Formats: sequence, structure tokens, C-alpha cells
Amino acid sequence: MHHTPPPTPTSRADRSTTLRSAVALALLAALACVATACGAKSDSATVALDTPVSSNVPTDTTITVGDPVTQVALETSGLLQKISFHIEFANLSGGPQTMEAFRGHALDLGSVADIPPIFAHWTGLKTHIVAAKFRRDPVHHPIYELGIAPGDDIMKLSDIKGKKIAFSPGQAQGALVLRLLKKLGLSQDDVQLVEIPSTEDVYNNALAAHQVDVAPLGGVYIKRYLSDYGAKGGTVLKTGIRDDASFLYAPDSVLADPDKAAAIKVYVTYWAQAQRWIKDHPQEWLKAYYEDNQGLDAADGRWLIRNAGTPVVPKNWTKAIAEHQQTIDLLAAEEDQPDTKARDLWDLRYQHVAGDAYAAAGDSQ
Repeated sequence: MHHTPPPTPTSRADRSTTLRSAVALALLAALACVATACGAKSDSATVALDTPVSSNVPTDTTITVGDPVTQVALETSGLLQKISFHIEFANLSGGPQTMEAFRGHALDLGSVADIPPIFAHWTGLKTHIVAAKFRRDPVHHPIYELGIAPGDDIMKLSDIKGKKIAFSPGQAQGALVLRLLKKLGLSQDDVQLVEIPSTEDVYNNALAAHQVDVAPLGGVYIKRYLSDYGAKGGTVLKTGIRDDASFLYAPDSVLADPDKAAAIKVYVTYWAQAQRWIKDHPQEWLKAYYEDNQGLDAADGRWLIRNAGTPVVPKNWTKAIAEHQQTIDLLAAEEDQPDTKARDLWDLRYQHVAGDAYAAAGDSQ
């Protein structure tokens, strides 16, 4: 019987090389059904960042959006019916998937954490951030916790020294690992980083199979891991590290199209309203997303809602850009990447759109 060998630790140089490699072509094949709806311009398009974005969208405009969580909120709340143009939703999110879909002109807007826009820039993919969301008190309401393989002897954070850790360059989970090493005073040479893209249940399965000792798990995957492997000794540890950034970003080739740029502006407005709706309707959100969409029981869903804390959708991006710069500086040093100005990754034409919409929906920032 043929056995697939487990992932092996990779050097920093190997990771720098593989970062620039294409993700599996199967993704683009899966997205072929939406490629024609995207209709993006060439990758060489330049965005005129000093040109105002209209709020008027021709009704025949279509944008393709990879934001499955907000899709559920928009559909359940009825907000989607208020959008006058057409949205094609692609069931994908996260760095590797959105970047490959952008390159294949199969996606106009993606939902990610703070790392993918940085790595998109470093790999020559021109994109800009158009919306941002954070968590109030993010240290006590983290997105990620460290999954520990069943039976492993890791009882506290410092015990990860010398262990095999799942690592995903270009994703928030990878940045969390680097932040954790810095917090513990460890270098990459003090652990074994095993490069595994974090998609779906890959990290859960890698822990269960003891391919790695440690892996960052987020959201529903924390609960799934504990449910599936807790009885066998699988555990999780809190990191005490801020990891709460959530962005919407788009290719410059899309933002250079006035109609699509306007459609994204309107989508960002409804995205912000959807975040407010999620906050104000926990029971409806529990049923629609955690139970019906994700297949969790009510108790696990309620835990995840409590853990998410209170969303913050800022009206001003000054603090967000400064924090993004700190992340860029860390990654540039650890991944041998060039110095980059965070300011260059944000489309300030959209700075107030989400924050104003969220506040107008009932919150005060």
C-alpha cells in the first residue's frame, strides 16, 4: 500500500522559495465556474488612489466575493436583498486561496487576516485593503489557540522548544507562530517548523496523526479538534498574543475598474452592517452559522460567540496601519523579505466606509 510521507521540517531558505510557488492548480479548476463572472482587468492595471470611488453602481455589475462567513450573515439578515447589483460568492477565504484566485482572475474581493496582503505584495500580486475589523480585548478573545497533539507532553507555552510546529507562510497562522517564538525568546532554529498550508481540517488532521506536535487552530476548528480528539488527549493552549485583524482586500486590477470599485464600496457598507447584525442577533447567528452552516452543536456555537467578543470596525486606520507595520517588520526579518511600508497596502479611499456604516447601524466607536 502506498503511504504518503509526513511533512518534513523546512529551512528558512526553502520556505522563501516555496512561498513564491503556485498553490495547487486544482483550486483554479474549482473556481472556473466563477471565472467568467469576475472579468478582471490585466494585472498591470494601476489604481488611481486619489480618484474618489463612486457609490453608484450600474445594476448589471457583478463582483465575485470570497467571504463565506459574511455571506451567511447577509443572507440570514435579509441585507443581501437590498444590494442592487449581483454578487457571486465563492466558498473560499484565507491567503493561499484568495491569492491564487486573484491571479486566476476568478475573484474580486477576499476576506483574510492581516498577513495575506503582505505576502501578496512580496510575491508581486498588487492588492489593497478596503476594510478592517478587530476585536475589543483581543488577548482575552483570541482567534487562534495552539492545538497540542494527543498525548504530547506540552503543558505550557515554553514546552514548544524542540517540537514540530505546523507553519504556513503567508497566512495568519504562520505569523502567529513567529510572534510566539519572539514572545518566548526563541528562534526558528529552536523548533522544527513543518510547512503545511492551513486549509479546512488540515491542521487538525496533522495533529491527530502526530505529523506535528503543535498547530495554531482558530474558531470552529478549535471546537472540532477538542470534540474529535479531546478524549484521546488532544488539548489547546492560549497564546496571549493579539491575532484579531480581519481584512477585506482586492486586486488592483479590480479596483482600477470604476464600476467594480463602486460595487466593492457598497459591499463594504453591507459587510459592516452584517458585522453589527451578527453582534446584535446572537441567537439567529448561532442557528444560521454555527449549527446549520458549520454543523456544530449549540453549546459549541455559544462558546465561539462568547470567544469572539465585541467587534471593532474603526473609522480611522491610523492605528491599524501602525500595527500592520509592526507585523510587516517582524515578517520581513524572519522571512528574509524586503522592507515594506504598510501604508502602501491600504486604499485610503475606503477608510471611513466600514466604520461609518457600522456606527450608523447602532454602534458608537
